[in-house]
Amino acid sequence: MGTVLGEMRNVPWHELQHAYGSASQVPGMLSRIAWGDGPTAEDALSDLGQWIAAPAVFDATVAAVPFLWELAATETVKDRAGVLELLAAILASGHDLHPEWTRAAHDAVVAGRPTAARLAADASSPEAQSPAHARAQAQAQKQAVRDAAVRLLASIDGHTCAACPPRTV
Repeated sequence: MGTVLGEMRNVPWHELQHAYGSASQVPGMLSRIAWGDGPTAEDALSDLGQWIAAPAVFDATVAAVPFLWELAATETVKDRAGVLELLAAILASGHDLHPEWTRAAHDAVVAGRPTAARLAADASSPEAQSPAHARAQAQAQKQAVRDAAVRLLASIDGHTCAACPPRTV
């Protein structure tokens, strides 16, 4: 297995667009989410959400979604719940002029449903050797991930929009 975001270099980001132009900065934002401390990851998630999800999706959104699923599944990522919330925002967004981007972005989110199901069912507990405050913080983070995954699963299972064909669950 390769490193987190290892395949990101294979995407022609400079040829893709987000809400404010070239998507060449998207890999940097994904990296900050992957390896940044809490505030850095939160800032990067907020910026990325404005670029690829709100108010519309773009071709860069389609390219970014598999990496967002990878980040959501990586336990060392500081704000996995935030990543899942961004995926839900992508599923709720569209692009009126490019319904093909909408459908592709939504399909990419739906393709990660098995990961969301695994995260929603994750009942593992923090290391017993950790100090009590660290265990409590880790437990709260795991609960936030589970809660975000449950909400995303509900969004995936109930998803309907003009750009996407009806799904069978």
